[in-house]
Amino acid sequence: MEEERGFFRNTPASEILATSGWDDFAVLFGGVWYRAVERLDASGKAVFPDVFGTDFWAWLAEHPGERARFDRAMAQGADRRIERLETVDWRGDESVVDVGGGNGSLLAELLKAHPDLHGIVFDLPETTRDESLFDERLEFVAGSFFERVPAGDVYILATILHDWDDASATKILRTIRAAAPDDARIVILDAVVPPGNEAFGPKWLDLLMLTLFAGRERDEEQWRALLAGGGFEPVRFDERLIEARCGS
Repeated sequence: MEEERGFFRNTPASEILATSGWDDFAVLFGGVWYRAVERLDASGKAVFPDVFGTDFWAWLAEHPGERARFDRAMAQGADRRIERLETVDWRGDESVVDVGGGNGSLLAELLKAHPDLHGIVFDLPETTRDESLFDERLEFVAGSFFERVPAGDVYILATILHDWDDASATKILRTIRAAAPDDARIVILDAVVPPGNEAFGPKWLDLLMLTLFAGRERDEEQWRALLAGGGFEPVRFDERLIEARCGS
């Protein structure tokens, strides 16, 4: 925005893009993601591998700088996620596993608000993280959620399952169910797409998920089917949060 001849300042929109994390989102959207989206077709298949020669996660592993950028970008919006998590009935001295928890910032903030909780951030070993966040209450465990997850009382999946098709997402849930005690529960921070054609932000994400991973956003009926296939029973659905318990 030009304030006077030859002098410019940011608009409210560009001011956001100048902050850490959102600037990383801007680079992703204007770079590798844009190059993939422009090749999107009607096949229903992810096109990222065709453009870059490998799947998105393998590409990140091969490009540490981009992995760090992605992890910083995924940490944005943490305040809104924490607000949603505060609607959950935390029961005190519980062990919380953030599955695919990235750099650990979300779980670290949750533990600040609930001093009796203990946390495990579970993600791939190449995940870029701030080691200063981790102490006796919060640890990082490396691994793949297709193979195993640590035991815990509560499992958080924050914008994880929409990255995957139904078969892969079901496998993630089954991996969690195999490790979870029968009284454990899961908290999913993903959108529940409402019926109809009204505007809803995550609908455009459906195209990005398709482009990158052949993933998808889901409506309530699709979430119910996915949870049942993974061994869980839904407890409540909000617009961007789902709670479920272990099935019998």
